[in-house]
Amino acid sequence: MNTIKLSVIIPCRNESIYIEECIHAIYASQISDQVQISVFIVDGMSDDGTREKIHSLQATYETLKLIDNTRQLTPYAFNLGIYADMAADYIQIVGARHILSPNYLSECLNQLQTDSATWCVGGKIVNQYINKTGEHIAKAMSTSFGMGLGNFRTLNESGYTDTVTSPMYPMWVFEKIGYFDEELVRNQDDDFNYRVSKNGGKIFFHAGIHLKYYVRGNLKQLWKQFMQYGYWKVYVNKKHKAVTTLRQLVPPLFVLFLILLPFSFLVHPLIGMIGLGFLGLYVLLDLLVTTKIAEGVSEFNKILIIFPILHISYGWGYLKGIAAFLIANKKPGDKYKKMSR
Repeated sequence: MNTIKLSVIIPCRNESIYIEECIHAIYASQISDQVQISVFIVDGMSDDGTREKIHSLQATYETLKLIDNTRQLTPYAFNLGIYADMAADYIQIVGARHILSPNYLSECLNQLQTDSATWCVGGKIVNQYINKTGEHIAKAMSTSFGMGLGNFRTLNESGYTDTVTSPMYPMWVFEKIGYFDEELVRNQDDDFNYRVSKNGGKIFFHAGIHLKYYVRGNLKQLWKQFMQYGYWKVYVNKKHKAVTTLRQLVPPLFVLFLILLPFSFLVHPLIGMIGLGFLGLYVLLDLLVTTKIAEGVSEFNKILIIFPILHISYGWGYLKGIAAFLIANKKPGDKYKKMSR
């Protein structure tokens, strides 16, 4: 029986809180003896004790490797991990804050081996947290109102979709369409999966597998994270000369609406009142969804503001991206290349 070589790639920088659980979960996978797993942690020169924990775990797991990512950016980490074992049959990407379910790897392999139309497969996100703010963020990110209709984070049934997190690919996909775009600090996975779809491949969301994901633990980091998502999404669109998903347009249109709302009264008071009506509808939806998921008055007040943070930060970043990339025809600014850790 032929051995199947599976390379698991973990981009990482300063993740000492999560990295051990992430690695233990991978090696605890319910996987066939036919599958040979190698784990490559591509570390962006962590200085918080992450590397020491990895060195310690290497005594337990002989196929655990540490690779230096001196450029300290995610797309380089992805590609360095792939280059580390070009003889691999399958590539699994795992975030350092992602804790895979025991059946994750086996079910991904099964989907890719039994459905030739599938080029990429991933599972359901179960948001986790390490403090109360993180708990509130996790609840908001688990809703369609927070993340948008059709977003893979809120899907509950298996089927084809436009992108997934912690994806597995056959190695031949990279040989066919290339590697991760190293110019993209954010959204490099969206860009790659768009290329998968553009080249005729299918992306499969498997509801029967899951991963725990530790969300940001404070609102400032959350704002920066989603603002970067919006900003870099425009750059991806420019590269492909296409809007990759329609739902990405909702947050920037919402922010544009908020900016123009005061001026609408100058055009005609009735137009302004209609605008206020739409704003009131948004506030009502915010109240209804928050009421459904919040436990207690204190949690209600905090979750209530998280939805606008998610929507406005992404939308504001998207509008800044339009101004920079489409209007001014600039390259991404240096401050937007810094991650939101």
